[in-house]
Amino acid sequence: MTDQLAYQVTVEELATLMKRTAGVHVEPETLRAQADDGFDAFGLDSLGLLGIVAELEKRYGLGLPEQAERCKSPAAFLALINGALKTGV
Repeated sequence: MTDQLAYQVTVEELATLMKRTAGVHVEPETLRAQADDGFDAFGLDSLGLLGIVAELEKRYGLGLPEQAERCKSPAAFLALINGALKTGV
């Protein structure tokens, strides 16, 4: 089941992606504690989220659901992305 774990985006990875693709620095602990807050609370806009989606699509070699770009919170984003990665859709 190692493959399944490899196809899961963690809070830590999301925090790293936010910094690398959008220049938004947020500690993973803060992101985890406030996962239901809107991305705007962390200073991430829709363009930044689009960059994260593009990076993940490139990394995993598959198109992610359109809704990923419109997720409002880290919790919703991770649930959608991890669900898509798990099913390969």
